[in-house]
Amino acid sequence: MATPPPPGTPLPPGHELALIDRELTQLDTRRTYLLARREWLLRLPVPPAAPNGWAAHAPGSPARPKEASAPGAQNVLLTLGAVLLAVAALAFTLVSWGSLGIAGRSAVLAVVTAAALGAPAPLLRRGLRSTAESVAAVGLLLTVLDAYAVYAVATPDTDGTAYAAGAAAVLAALWAGYARALPRLVVPLPAALLTAQLPLPLAAVAAAAGPVGTGWALLATASLDAALVLLVPGVRARAAVSGPAAVSAAVLGAGALLSGLSEMARAGSAGAAAGPALLLAAGAALGVAVAWREPSATAASAVGGLAGIAAAGGALRPELPRDWLVVAFLLLALPLPVAGRASGLPAAVGRGLTGAGAGVAALAALSALLPVVGSLGSRIVVLGEVWASTTPSREAYGPGAAAAVTLLVAAGAAGWLARGVPRPEPGVIAVVLGWAGLFAAPLLCGLPVAAVLAVQLAVTAAAGVGAVRLGRGPGYAAAVCAAVGALNLSVAALDGRTATFAVFGLVGAGCAAGAAWRPAPPLVRAGAAVLAVGYAAAVAAALGALWGLAASWWALPLLAVPAAVAAAGPRLGRVRLPAEVAAGAVGAGALLLASWPWEPARAALVCALAGSVCAGAAVRAERRGLGWAAGALFVTATWIRLSASGVQVPEAYTLPVTVPALVVGLLRRRADARASSWTAYGPGLGATLLPSLLAAWGDAHWLRPLLLGLAALAVTLLGAHRRLQAPLLLGGATLAAVALHELAPYVVQVADALPRWLPPALAGLLLLVVGATYEKRLRDARRLRAAFGRLR
Repeated sequence: MATPPPPGTPLPPGHELALIDRELTQLDTRRTYLLARREWLLRLPVPPAAPNGWAAHAPGSPARPKEASAPGAQNVLLTLGAVLLAVAALAFTLVSWGSLGIAGRSAVLAVVTAAALGAPAPLLRRGLRSTAESVAAVGLLLTVLDAYAVYAVATPDTDGTAYAAGAAAVLAALWAGYARALPRLVVPLPAALLTAQLPLPLAAVAAAAGPVGTGWALLATASLDAALVLLVPGVRARAAVSGPAAVSAAVLGAGALLSGLSEMARAGSAGAAAGPALLLAAGAALGVAVAWREPSATAASAVGGLAGIAAAGGALRPELPRDWLVVAFLLLALPLPVAGRASGLPAAVGRGLTGAGAGVAALAALSALLPVVGSLGSRIVVLGEVWASTTPSREAYGPGAAAAVTLLVAAGAAGWLARGVPRPEPGVIAVVLGWAGLFAAPLLCGLPVAAVLAVQLAVTAAAGVGAVRLGRGPGYAAAVCAAVGALNLSVAALDGRTATFAVFGLVGAGCAAGAAWRPAPPLVRAGAAVLAVGYAAAVAAALGALWGLAASWWALPLLAVPAAVAAAGPRLGRVRLPAEVAAGAVGAGALLLASWPWEPARAALVCALAGSVCAGAAVRAERRGLGWAAGALFVTATWIRLSASGVQVPEAYTLPVTVPALVVGLLRRRADARASSWTAYGPGLGATLLPSLLAAWGDAHWLRPLLLGLAALAVTLLGAHRRLQAPLLLGGATLAAVALHELAPYVVQVADALPRWLPPALAGLLLLVVGATYEKRLRDARRLRAAFGRLR
């Protein structure tokens, strides 16, 4: 039966039949070819081994792991053979050389060397490339031995270094020619390249050319290496030559520059520095030339830029003081970023020159910042002699104007760079360096104290203006600089009374103006508000010191600052919160000052005044939370005064807490009818009832228990009348405890008169009664709980 076609066949039956016939024909053709190939393989004398991937699946032929590949074993054997031949040649040259005559020596060397150098050609024609490489390496080594033999026999009196230089040049040329004759060999050309690095440096050493002459030899060799890589066609495509040549050029060029720098540092005059400067200039030209030809050689351009700066600055070093030499290097480095951004330069050259100039400028700015920081930090000694009106010595000012000039020049360069860069970092650097240079300039130049303070006030004001007008990055940097400058200036102003009030007042006024400037960034305004409050507190403390008050009494004028902030309140706008936080810190500092050394009268007065400030601030609805602080301060003031007066009665301490707490609870219940009586009246009642109850239990007199019992009775009746849980339970519990206290002596007397068996009997009888009436009592308890639940 014919099989029906599969459903969904897109071709008509005739077309599908033709397609099937073509595929069957192709399968028959492929089968015929495979059968013929199989017959041919079977006629071979030894069937070839299956590949590794198929042998693992062939039946009856388990795969054996091969520990070394055939090429690997071949390379090991060839390398070992070459090493043994080299050792034999060395032994022959060094040991057996003297047993032969001149003719024999020449013949042996000529024959062996010619054989070793000629053997690779037929080996390459036979396809034995690895063997040819090994034999060629032996031949190259034999040429070195030939050179040594010629020196030992023909020219033993010649200078060894000079002969080595000439022999290296000859061998490099011979090996390069040999590599050109047999281009398929890999070893000769790298060997010729490495040998070519020796002639010029060895010749400089043989001629006693000195460090500068040796540097020129190294630089010339590096130039040849760079030219080989960049200019000779086909060399860059051969990694075996281009890589070693590039590395050699970098190493030798670095050696030449280091030699020039070391001699530049030793030069004591402009004439002595001319030679090293010329060497460094040549190195700079080489680095830029390499970057001009190679797009990836940015490092070469950067090194060239650094070498050029060192060459120009090194020539000026003997003629300039050390401080101004940094300025000279900075001025020489600044044109490089400008040149690097010029159109027409290759990208590698531009990036390298820009990096070199920026790096030197950064190092110069850092070297100038260190003495500036040291000079400004030396002002801390004023804290040990406040208002002593002393004049620091000239040595304390630092290195002079050179550091300030360096910072200003670097700031100008960073500002110029910031104009064309969308990122804020150059602007931030310009602001910081410019502020540091201007702020430290009068101090570094040794101006009089009044002039120093005046200039630094102006610089701080300018930084503050920049903080409120510049963008986020530079503006925030200017704000930090203004804050740091204000604090440093404030420390310096403590040296005299007039300076203290002038600086503190002006800086505080400036901070207040910055906080009030609405277009300024919110973070800057908040910081200015905090500083304004801090300077107001500093002025208040200075007034206390001016009036001759002890430090602990400075708390009184200090409290005027949080009082002023609380009075300003909503008029402060967005800076209200930071100003109030700073005012709170000032108030806490006033409390700490008032408590050391401890004097109860002063501490109570300060606590009361602070509580008044908090109470005044709590009048506003958004600051109700300060009422708790006011209450705590008032209570603390009362307790301190009572303790200082020798009052031991606990009610004197608890009633000042209870009365305000009950008043607050009453107001709370009027404002919120759903407030619980425990929340409203519990804290206030507990503050007096519990301490008084504890005191009554230890009191042998009758007056306190009587008064406490009457008060508890009144509270209980009021709670029952108003249907309030807290007064009812607290008053009732206190009344019961007082009654128990009063009946306790009589209970003790009765207990002593009764027989010992009576208490257990009464307890058992009580248990029987309670058990007999349990259901009724349970029902009564439920009714009582429901009644209490209806209380508010």
